[in-house]
Amino acid sequence: MRSRTSLVALMGAAALALTSCAASGASPGGGGDTGALAEGKTFTTVISTDPGSLDPLITVMSVARSIDRFLYSRLVEVQDDGSVVSGLASEWEADTTTATFTLRDGITCEDGTPLTATDVAANISHIGDPANGSPLVGLQVQPGTSAVGDDDAGTVTVTSGRPDSFLLQNIGSIAIVCGTVLDDPDALAKGEGATGMFTMTEIIPNSQYTLTRREDFTWGPGDWDPEQAGLPEKVVFRVVPNETTATNLLLSGEVNAALVIGPDAKRLEDAGLFKTALPVAVGQMIFNQAEGRPTADQEVREALMQALDLPQLRQVLTGGVGTVPTGLVTISPNPCRADVVDGFLPEVDAKAAAKALDDAGWIAGSDGIREKDGKRLELGMIYSSLQGDAGNAGAELIQATWKELGVDLTVKSADSPTLSETLFVTGDWDVSAAPITVSLPSMLVPFYSGPTPPNGTNFASIENADYTAAVTAASNKAGDEGCDDWGKAEQALYATTSVIPFANQDRSTYAQKATFIENDGIDPASIRMYE
Repeated sequence: MRSRTSLVALMGAAALALTSCAASGASPGGGGDTGALAEGKTFTTVISTDPGSLDPLITVMSVARSIDRFLYSRLVEVQDDGSVVSGLASEWEADTTTATFTLRDGITCEDGTPLTATDVAANISHIGDPANGSPLVGLQVQPGTSAVGDDDAGTVTVTSGRPDSFLLQNIGSIAIVCGTVLDDPDALAKGEGATGMFTMTEIIPNSQYTLTRREDFTWGPGDWDPEQAGLPEKVVFRVVPNETTATNLLLSGEVNAALVIGPDAKRLEDAGLFKTALPVAVGQMIFNQAEGRPTADQEVREALMQALDLPQLRQVLTGGVGTVPTGLVTISPNPCRADVVDGFLPEVDAKAAAKALDDAGWIAGSDGIREKDGKRLELGMIYSSLQGDAGNAGAELIQATWKELGVDLTVKSADSPTLSETLFVTGDWDVSAAPITVSLPSMLVPFYSGPTPPNGTNFASIENADYTAAVTAASNKAGDEGCDDWGKAEQALYATTSVIPFANQDRSTYAQKATFIENDGIDPASIRMYE
């Protein structure tokens, strides 16, 4: 079984981290004087942290998956409007329990050997077997899912382990690796076994990752033309933790693209650079309900949230440009777009919050910190370092507010690997302010129900019968037919203060002498380089 230390699901400021696993899209937001298309260029883009393992069968870190996007192809590509176009597969059909994909002709691995239907089926079955410890179980592949490949016909037939409303999108969006490395986590950690547009040619940890375009890559997405002008010959992912530094590098032309969400974005806006816009969660509070944690008590969770001025916190986290979420799913295709949050966000009432803690038996001590049964109300909160100064300011505001309530809160900013280790391995946390960003409601299920680490990804140890019942009802309905049930599932989480979303923000990636479409990472086939 592989380690879960590389888990973090679109968690953090930039659709992290746990960034979505299915394809989703952010159309270009415009800007930038592109000029003439250029040949033979290197596209250099900034990432804010080292990705760690690149194994696409195990990582749900958005930074790692953004690199995997360049290395590994998918059976289909899901567009911003929810439509599906070909990837490795030229034809497909699916319902909630079975799917069949017909592969394109001439698909090869990075070493030139054919990628067979048997190889593709083995990828799916490998993830679907819980014994292999993939965090994609329940996220994209239901437990017990299996697949069979017919190499003569070029077809892959999938049988889902349990009903899945979005079986086509979920199975179709798996990163497919070559059969030769399927059981070699060391090779996959280094990005080997590529089936996509690029291959990994150099790794310098904490510095940069260099990829080279495959001349034989012709399979997608859709009717994509591999002979078109402007495609990059190489791609470099450069690790630059500081947004101001990244902004300076972008304005000077030393890099082509960078995600900037803090105050430096104004400089890039003023420069009129090309940008994309992807709506992501930046403000979420998730509470650890494991036995023995103070936050296992719903009265405590409710009091903590009631003490916070969420509009003020939203202002701090987003610089005043954030919006109130309508649900936990924020990025396309997001098939269920009703507002299921309205009426569930608590309004600030410090006196009521203090009374609730009094009623729960947490009484203020001589130093103002509350105690119960000889135990001080000491909590630990973790948040993503990707949120930068805004995240730090938000954490300080929460810390100060809860101190007035009588809570001794320790806050910790963490990079993606540390977030993953804390949430999914050590479990030593009480409050997570690292949001989960997904594109389909089914992707939330393994994080808010089912087995806990190390046997699953229910990192907050949530047991909510109403949530499970609504998910079961929704999963038996195809696509948006289950949206009412998916909405009820989310509301069951809000009603128990298990997770409270309070701020969304458009995440923009800015570019110089390049354009592209952004989804769960930049779409490599969409990059065009300019003189």
